[in-house]
Amino acid sequence: MRVFHLAELSIRESAVLPTALPESGFLWIALGRREFESLQAEVQACLQQLCGSALVDLHLSDLLNNQLPSHYDYTSQYDLLVFRRLAAGNSLTDLEHPGQPLHRAPTRGGPPILRRIDTSPVGFVVLDHVLLTVHPADCAVRDSFATKLLSATTSESRAAGARPPSSPADLMLRLVNHMVDGYLELRRLLTRQLTTLQQALLGPRHRPMDWTALLESRNTLHQLEDVCEDQRSAIQEWIDSLDEWPSPDDKAARRDRELLRVRSRDVLD
Repeated sequence: MRVFHLAELSIRESAVLPTALPESGFLWIALGRREFESLQAEVQACLQQLCGSALVDLHLSDLLNNQLPSHYDYTSQYDLLVFRRLAAGNSLTDLEHPGQPLHRAPTRGGPPILRRIDTSPVGFVVLDHVLLTVHPADCAVRDSFATKLLSATTSESRAAGARPPSSPADLMLRLVNHMVDGYLELRRLLTRQLTTLQQALLGPRHRPMDWTALLESRNTLHQLEDVCEDQRSAIQEWIDSLDEWPSPDDKAARRDRELLRVRSRDVLD
């Protein structure tokens, strides 16, 4: 478990559940899925104490379900987004360097072809002053993004214009955007592999064509499209829900709300 207090000029980390909300900023509570399962009673009590609302049973089940597709839901107290990230072995580096035979099929004289895309869900619970995230056991997304956040507090990063997340919703969108980058890299690689195989099919028949590799490449690309379609639907529902939030009176709050819409549309694109 990692717990962060994010304020305008600083980020502090602890390894225990908080007992009170900070005077400024907000909290990010990040747990692995198994850890969340074993600590769900303590987490529920923490959310009740901090925010006056615990998670409903159905959403607890969603956060613990490793097979759940990307989707969005909400209550009057919080928003829930489940977004499937790429599992280990699906990164650009893993695909271009041997070592994961479970996911790749070798081709005759060509690059390895990904057999299938493995994904794992990450759950986001967005409250007014708390973001709760539930990750796969390796928590690679959490740890890499936490490192990025902590480095953004240096004087050099602030001088370069790095802006920390302003709210739990803003942090959620940044984490989702971080995951989307991996899909974009994977799509570029799969498209390049498919193009190479198609060119071989149309080229001189001086060597046998690996039809199995061509079909696997096409099927994997279609699988990527299916995964992303669920993600797009979830983000679109989130964007639609933003229009139903009460309009803030404060000018700065209205600006932050508009920035949320901009960042949400960017993630969707």
